[in-house]
Amino acid sequence: MKTVAIIGASNDRTKFGNKAVRAFLQQGYTVWPVNPKAKTIEGVPVFPGIRDVPARPELVSVYLPPAMLLKVLPDIAVLGCDELWLNPGTESDAVLAAAAQLGLNVIQGCSIVGVGISPAEL
Repeated sequence: MKTVAIIGASNDRTKFGNKAVRAFLQQGYTVWPVNPKAKTIEGVPVFPGIRDVPARPELVSVYLPPAMLLKVLPDIAVLGCDELWLNPGTESDAVLAAAAQLGLNVIQGCSIVGVGISPAEL
């Protein structure tokens, strides 16, 4: 089973946090959207925080500004993941340093492209 938690998932279909949900669903992943304000995204139940996700995901894909991400990184480390995808706009020197200190395996890039889909197709 392929699993992904998408932090910063969105109901706005123009946002990459929504496109990522659709891309991973298309590729057969079990998707756990994370957003404290939404109940469902693309028909999938949403979790208010990363620590509410029901199991350790293989991937965590993040769509948060660096200042917000810094507050969430410790929770990501507690839950664990094989790969932490920092999508464009989420990375900063402070985020990269904190992720390294927490032992997270960071990949800087677009997770939608990483799963084999062009965001323009969504």
